[in-house]
Amino acid sequence: MNWRQRARALKQDVYALYFALRDPRTPWYAKAFSALVVAYAFSPIDLIPDPIPVIGHLDDIILIPLGVSLAIKLIPAAVLANSRIRAHEARLRITNWIGAAVVVVIWVAVILIVMRLVAR
Repeated sequence: MNWRQRARALKQDVYALYFALRDPRTPWYAKAFSALVVAYAFSPIDLIPDPIPVIGHLDDIILIPLGVSLAIKLIPAAVLANSRIRAHEARLRITNWIGAAVVVVIWVAVILIVMRLVAR
């Protein structure tokens, strides 16, 4: 697995943790730790600011994968499997909406350009 696939899988697991948080079968301690991991992963604020060369991204490269892997171990397997399915389905829905929005924006831009050219 290359680094892009690993990054995509990590992002998918963070979304799965979000769904596992909402599942009543998840133990409270797993919910608490997963909430911290999800909040840190989605937060624009880091322990070490990203503009600092090399070290700035080091916390993202180390802390998030470690936190996700530990949180996954705390969540029951059935809950995690269900959460991963829900995360995948949610990602597909978001992608479809983004694609539709891009197409609409392009068509509106083309119509505006044509109207402007015709008006001259």
